[in-house]
Amino acid sequence: MFRASKTNPFSGPHQKEKIINAGAKPEQAAAAMILIHGRGATAESILMLADEFNGENILYAAPQAAGFQWYPYSFLAPTDRNEPGLSSGLQVIFDTIANLESNGIPKKRVIIAGFSQGACLASEFVARHPARYGGLIAFSGGLIGDEVSAASYQGSLSGTPCFLGCSNIDPHIPMERVRESENILSAMGGDVMAKIYKGLGHTVNHDEIDKAQKIINSAISD
Repeated sequence: MFRASKTNPFSGPHQKEKIINAGAKPEQAAAAMILIHGRGATAESILMLADEFNGENILYAAPQAAGFQWYPYSFLAPTDRNEPGLSSGLQVIFDTIANLESNGIPKKRVIIAGFSQGACLASEFVARHPARYGGLIAFSGGLIGDEVSAASYQGSLSGTPCFLGCSNIDPHIPMERVRESENILSAMGGDVMAKIYKGLGHTVNHDEIDKAQKIINSAISD
């Protein structure tokens, strides 16, 4: 299983793309949130989520995927079919966290969040690179692969708060994969809340924003 690296970084389609920053400057930030956009979307569009959150002392970082997608096929496809985009996207998150740490923001105050394909990439990153993060927020997403198993992931999340929100009729994200992801992240020591919303569709609702806000508040006060 590929693990992103600082000493031997993976180079792929996303490494030359932009990262847009908004909100607080690093020296003023009490916490940071990495926002991962979905398929066909942009860094600018996912940054609009920041308007839904309270907290003026948050740094937001939104990376852009090459070709507006992190990987070409469904997140339920075998992982090798989604290379090199998948590994390249994971490296982008790794490098963004490393940059935040170099600017004085530790992992325990870094929240990794995403929607749809971005939520899948965020979830997979946290599972492959377990640590005590400020949080994981997965709006309509889950762990990546045709099959997922706890045996594939090593390490502890050490109480990292995780929220997985999804509809029971989401056309892209099976409810069963959300539950599988919940179980695996919990077994890794995450403080996981998964909530399935009836009839929601493929979107984000106000309750999910409220759940995310609680994770943000926890990261700021940690």
